[in-house]
Amino acid sequence: MAIATASPVVHRDPATAGTSYRGPFAIMTLLFFLWGFMTVWNDLLIPQFKQAFQLSYFQAMLVQFAFFGAYAVGAAAYTVISMLWGDPIARIGYRMGVIFGLLIAGIGSLLFVPAAMAVSYPLFLGALFIVGLGFALLQIAANPYITILGPEDSASARLNLSQAFNSFGTTIGPVIGGWLLFHVFHAGESHGADAVKIPYAILAGVFLTLAVVFMRIRLPEFRSAEAPPAGLGALRHPHTVLGMIAIFMYVGGEVAVGSVIINALGNSAFGSIPEREASNLLSFYWGGLMIGRFMGALALSQLRPALRLLLLILVPIAAVGLVAGVAQRVPAWHYGVLVGCLLAAFLAIGRKPQVMVAVFALMIIGLLMTAMSTTGTLAMWALLGIGLFCSVMWSNIFSLAIEGLGDLKSQASSLLVMSILGGALIPPIQGTIADRFGVQTSFVVPMIAFAYLLFYGAWGWRAGRLLPVSSET
Repeated sequence: MAIATASPVVHRDPATAGTSYRGPFAIMTLLFFLWGFMTVWNDLLIPQFKQAFQLSYFQAMLVQFAFFGAYAVGAAAYTVISMLWGDPIARIGYRMGVIFGLLIAGIGSLLFVPAAMAVSYPLFLGALFIVGLGFALLQIAANPYITILGPEDSASARLNLSQAFNSFGTTIGPVIGGWLLFHVFHAGESHGADAVKIPYAILAGVFLTLAVVFMRIRLPEFRSAEAPPAGLGALRHPHTVLGMIAIFMYVGGEVAVGSVIINALGNSAFGSIPEREASNLLSFYWGGLMIGRFMGALALSQLRPALRLLLLILVPIAAVGLVAGVAQRVPAWHYGVLVGCLLAAFLAIGRKPQVMVAVFALMIIGLLMTAMSTTGTLAMWALLGIGLFCSVMWSNIFSLAIEGLGDLKSQASSLLVMSILGGALIPPIQGTIADRFGVQTSFVVPMIAFAYLLFYGAWGWRAGRLLPVSSET
């Protein structure tokens, strides 16, 4: 899940004017891919730790609490520091912000080794928290950094491309991670948690290597053109506050559904699917975000209508083939029907992000109700299809929440990053319901979250602007 932050106003180093940044952009795009690839591994750790440590659903969901809670803590700390001493990234530069984020994420990944040796679930959670802190800093720094690594008129295209590769990482992550955790490193006699040691040590090496690469690459230093406004003026704009709640609900709902899929598919109501096969099927959920993001970019583009329609049809066909190939031996025609519904929605809605949020939330609620009230193949595909309609939620909510804020957009961006806290709090709530009433019933929790998004898209984004807004900043 990549986070789009407001583009900063910067002064460029004259010595690097006219320089091509294709190499650094390629490395940054790899970074987007890696954090998508790694974030989705949390969905694999949950069933792995649940079995290895004999955990309840609530206890297993603390994986997401630790990881996404770090986002909220990191963003909150960043906001406080900005208020008291000025924007840290404005002082050290976006490149150094990325380097520090990589180092922190690498250290957190490396801590999986002693946690596995100690066979300690709390130590694993602590390591995940540190990884989350690193990713929070990466999210704050990397997105605007992508926008300034090249001409301003192509900034949006670069960011969309990077985010698409983020989704590609979440698509193939479950398959590769499942193969490593449930097959390659899952020794029969050793403790189940030991399987994560080598994969996370490798990821730590990748992050630390990238940090060294960024230290050695010659890049321009960017600095803010003007000081950020003092205080928390963005909170005086009601549509931004309502948007923060929407981000909280969206991230929480998306993460909660993804977190429980492997365990849910192992339930008799969904066909008692083995963990390794279920980890492959998880690619349909996260692959749906990739498909939807590509289709959403086309639907909102300025391409000629005939070309736009042609690409809107061809892209999902190719993507469904890719995801089906990754998932292996799974009939994909059910998924094709859902992609067809997504295509029809994009064509009907047009360039109206608020309507898209409302309609997609309604579709997700319908799919959750189907997963709760049916069994077998229908319930399984209803669950896996939710990712398709989560795809463009973030970008649309984000753009609606910061609209009209002017110089306060950067501040609002950090507040929206804090709202990722939903990914920490909502999954454990769903886990508690699953422990008491069963996994199917637990989907009422994300249903409530998406019901708020239905409200926000249909009325909340507009109603907020009708409320009085203080002129103070």
